[in-house]
Amino acid sequence: MGNKNKTISFRVNEDVFETLRDIAEERDISLSAVFRDYVDQLVAHDGQVRVVPEHEYDADDDGASSFPPKVEVPKSFIREHERLELETDHLREQLDEYKRYVTQLSEQLDDGDDEEVIQLEDLDDDGDEPFQLG
Repeated sequence: MGNKNKTISFRVNEDVFETLRDIAEERDISLSAVFRDYVDQLVAHDGQVRVVPEHEYDADDDGASSFPPKVEVPKSFIREHERLELETDHLREQLDEYKRYVTQLSEQLDDGDDEEVIQLEDLDDDGDEPFQLG
């Protein structure tokens, strides 16, 4: 069985909703992404997640004091990601081109005369008559 996504509904009062929207805008993500991140963290930590205001956040033992925590990504990773996105776009374009070509061939086949099609069974019956493909 495949991994299917399920929908979860949250009810919050209007003030909390506006605060969440501000957080989402500040981090340049969608409001649903805020909830997905929270649910992912909740599942990953077996329900032991506590949301605290930024000013109450304690720095980790490694001395990181920024909130939200940031991770540095090597430029090679970003370049590889960009290369893969470009390759994906190119492959999608090729796929679209092939689909158009198959559609064109199908239309030509549908429009063609039945006299151009030679059934293999008919070849055995005629015997002496030569056929040329091409």
